[in-house]
Amino acid sequence: MQIWIDTADVNAIKRVAELGVVNGATTNPSLCAKQSNKDFKAMVKEICGLVNGPVSAEVVVPDFEGMCSQAEMLSKLHENVIVKVPCTNEGLKAAKYCKEHGIKTNVTLTFSPNQVLLAAKAGATYTNIFIGRVDDAGHDGMAAVEESLQILKNYKLETKLIAASVRSVQHAQQAALLGCHVATIPPEIIEKMVKHPLTELGLKKFKADWEKSGCKME
Repeated sequence: MQIWIDTADVNAIKRVAELGVVNGATTNPSLCAKQSNKDFKAMVKEICGLVNGPVSAEVVVPDFEGMCSQAEMLSKLHENVIVKVPCTNEGLKAAKYCKEHGIKTNVTLTFSPNQVLLAAKAGATYTNIFIGRVDDAGHDGMAAVEESLQILKNYKLETKLIAASVRSVQHAQQAALLGCHVATIPPEIIEKMVKHPLTELGLKKFKADWEKSGCKME
């Protein structure tokens, strides 16, 4: 499973990218709005320089023509840019247009297997199940991931599924167990995935034993 860091915070991306476990990055208008740098195109280019893989950047207009125009602009910023379009009538039309014009897309704001199926048929390179938000609505986000993966497999669709709105290390683990192609994970969750109390205890014991032994590594 690929891990895409889910933030527009350049400093957080730099910090976590150093671990060597990040395969890409994803942003959205809400994440970008939190940053002091308001030059969106410059921000996307900088993120592309920090991760060696796909970087999702989202259109911010609701109409087909506007989405296609922004998609063309965003795709020219860097070869790794994946254009995010919403799962709406206009967004699906834009995904089809992008597929026909060689622009990779990430159909976003998808919450159900039906939406995943439609995004895939429209030609999306990637689409999502927003696990945390589905759970918030009183449904089972992880079940939606499992059903979506089965649909993609049933019909040998090329679209890759992203586990989005990951809010815990358990979400990340379950998505990996189900065989999800990608998980977009906030930096703080990635850093929690590194940790385990037994690892910390083991390190303390090894350090104490080494100091007692009088051994040297020289």
